[in-house]
Amino acid sequence: MGSLTFDGIRFVVSSNDRPPRHAHGFLSETEAVVDLRGDGNVALAEREDAVRPANAKRSDVRKILNCAAVHFEELVALWESIHGQT
Repeated sequence: MGSLTFDGIRFVVSSNDRPPRHAHGFLSETEAVVDLRGDGNVALAEREDAVRPANAKRSDVRKILNCAAVHFEELVALWESIHGQT
């Protein structure tokens, strides 16, 4: 497992994670799973548990996504350091 922290948001990539390439972002009580797309963009993962808790603040989710976009290359490097290039 590896992690990086930017602006108070902790991003985690686990060796147990499966593709597509993604990171788990944590801010306060909110967790958001962020897809790191091949086109250089980020998006909220398309899965039922992409945001926890289900009633998390939308502003926290937006902050996580925006931070992931700014630090896209670092997050991709973290994923690749654990999983190799995908």
